[in-house]
Amino acid sequence: MILLILALIAGGAALAGLKWFEAKITSPGPMAGSEDQIVFVPRGSGVSSIGQRLEEAGLIDDARLFRLAARFEQVDADLKAGEYLVPADSSMVDILELMASGKVLLHNLTIVEGSTVAQAMRAIETADFLTGDMPETPPEGSLLPETHAFTRGTTRAEVVEMFKTYQDNLLDEIWDARAEGLPIDSREDAIILASIVEKETGSVGDEDLVASVFVNRLKLGMRLQSDPTIIYGISKGERLMRTLPDGREVQRGLFRSEIDRVTPYNTYQVDGLPPTPICNPSEAALRAVLQPAESDYLFFVADGSGNHAFSRTNAEHNRNVARWRQIEAERRRAEQGG
Repeated sequence: MILLILALIAGGAALAGLKWFEAKITSPGPMAGSEDQIVFVPRGSGVSSIGQRLEEAGLIDDARLFRLAARFEQVDADLKAGEYLVPADSSMVDILELMASGKVLLHNLTIVEGSTVAQAMRAIETADFLTGDMPETPPEGSLLPETHAFTRGTTRAEVVEMFKTYQDNLLDEIWDARAEGLPIDSREDAIILASIVEKETGSVGDEDLVASVFVNRLKLGMRLQSDPTIIYGISKGERLMRTLPDGREVQRGLFRSEIDRVTPYNTYQVDGLPPTPICNPSEAALRAVLQPAESDYLFFVADGSGNHAFSRTNAEHNRNVARWRQIEAERRRAEQGG
């Protein structure tokens, strides 16, 4: 009888302890009613170190109990690294479910269309949610301009490799479907030409027609005569600037001497393509040079409306250029107050 009574007492105590434990790990934490918090779990963190971080943040009141809760819920090996937005009224079980789900916060990183590889690497270097040293700068034009989301703690080397892979995968998709008879012998040539199309068009949207002009010129043995290639040969794609009398720095155009100067990148002075890309071309530009519009255009210039005026003859092109210069002059007068 005594043994039975002791067993009943022990069982009752155990049941009461279990109920207390379950209530403790399923009740809102000590920060209930306050603001939600962001908690970062580094790679390789174990349950103990995660519990310690949560306790220090005030989201739980006992890291040891958190470790027991993880084991009780059988998720102690499933907690994932990353950055989490933890609601202030979360229980230990709520936090464990969140971290086992891997629903981490993501941060966008954009490589701008037409940016050079140096400019893209600066964007990666200054992203404060990335970690690690900067890797070696990859070749010009090898990063596909896009916006992608990354978790805090992703290394900069990983990001560079990802953007390179995005471009490789795109070229794998579109290279074999390229139009017949293109004066493009390799993927590298496609990237070079696409980089010129990118800098000539920006976000205008007529990449396929601009590409057709350059393709037609290459087929005829005409020089590409693209201003952005000259700029790349001078400044590696950085803006050309001049200083005003008041000390302000403003963007400038090309000097006649720069257009006449022979460099490997001056497509007014050398035949064919420049030796490397001049920027990171967008997907639209890459697709355009491999599937250009069918046209017999050999010239284009801005038309003042945000698009381009295309022409087949030099005489027609000169008229379009004259109209564009008139528009530019009128804009300058308007900016100066007439």
